[in-house]
Amino acid sequence: MKGLLLAAVVASLCITSTAEAAIPLAIGHRGASGTRPEHTFASYDRAIELGADYIEQDLQLTSDGVLVVMHDTTLNRTARGDAANCTGPVDQHTLAQIKTCSAGSWFGAEYANEKIPTLEEVFQRYGKSVNYYIETKAPDSADHMEERLLALLDKYGLREPAVSEWQVLIQSFSAASLQKVHAIDPRLPLIQLGNPTIAQMPDVASYSVGVGPSFGGINGDWVAAAHAQCLQVHPYTVNNVADMQKLLGYGVDGMFTNFLDRLTPLLGKEKANGKQGAKEAASFHDTCISGT
Repeated sequence: MKGLLLAAVVASLCITSTAEAAIPLAIGHRGASGTRPEHTFASYDRAIELGADYIEQDLQLTSDGVLVVMHDTTLNRTARGDAANCTGPVDQHTLAQIKTCSAGSWFGAEYANEKIPTLEEVFQRYGKSVNYYIETKAPDSADHMEERLLALLDKYGLREPAVSEWQVLIQSFSAASLQKVHAIDPRLPLIQLGNPTIAQMPDVASYSVGVGPSFGGINGDWVAAAHAQCLQVHPYTVNNVADMQKLLGYGVDGMFTNFLDRLTPLLGKEKANGKQGAKEAASFHDTCISGT
């Protein structure tokens, strides 16, 4: 009992120092998707202009084994073009087929030339200049999505910055997918999506550095319980200023939003610039884990 009490006190001290020093992270949900077509370079460029600490990529796999950045498992909602190429499941189309589609015309005619990017193209465009928040969507062990992702991180020199500076966070609703990544490289920072119970948090903390809950299902006690396990809390998807303020009051460590221009003013002039916020988050997590 004394051991548990001591652990709680240490965690509390860690949380206090983190809350005092770390400004919550502004995460561009699919980029600046409130005002630009999601998961396009137009959306990512705007998110970076608005001061995003991270830009998010959802991953799907083409039939010829290429990781593309798209939220849905089908092309129907956000792709426009020839029906044979631009409708139906992503994994039943080749990259060449998908590249014939517009990824922006559904949102507005001015974005008709936007294409569905590959993850490699995203890395080629932004390199090490930004932080990436990458989700393995609908992973299938036979597809080797996780191995393909890690191979690209290695190709573009992003694995070590992910480890040391949290330049890349990998998230998933699939615990199996995250545990697979953890088994390959336990140093990589992983985020478990969903709303685990407080009783489940120690297990989540065994392979993750944080949780990404639906914001409507959490409160201050839930956030405190996550922090007691040294788990960062990054709720999604928060677009209303009143909700943003409420969550900041709970002590969350960051949040996903389609409207960064609404969130960043709430974070104040102390908000970290560029990649610094991620570095600070990594540092505070390490401090919490070490109990110093």
